[in-house]
Amino acid sequence: MKRFSVKSVNISERKGEPKLPVEKVICKKNHGVAGDGHAGPGLRQVSLLAFEDITAMRARGAPVDCGDFAENITTEGIGLAALPVGTRLTIGKAELEITQIGKECHTGCAIRRQIGDCLMPRQGVFAKVIKEGEIKRGDSGTYSV
Repeated sequence: MKRFSVKSVNISERKGEPKLPVEKVICKKNHGVAGDGHAGPGLRQVSLLAFEDITAMRARGAPVDCGDFAENITTEGIGLAALPVGTRLTIGKAELEITQIGKECHTGCAIRRQIGDCLMPRQGVFAKVIKEGEIKRGDSGTYSV
């Protein structure tokens, strides 16, 4: 088992806008993050992005932070985009399964309009909730490939 940590958990009421950091989120089985605009059935219930990727954007001069790319969970210490589809992540009390790496960026993307680029099409990871539970900022997570 390899370990990583949760740098931030983020939520927004509507799609197409940055998410705001919160202390904790509740992941609902086959639904996603309770109260989040992206929640619902399907394969992209929860979005994740590595803090290391956000840091790389900062190094290019972009004034970005956790949640700006509309990710629900910002991780630290894990190369998310390198994990294969089907990888299971245990975070806090929840278990997620990676269903998709990257996505097609839509034209209404707030961060692309603001800084001219978005990480989610290349580095973002999407997952479905296998086991529901709470995920908090500072939680540790595990995975195996």
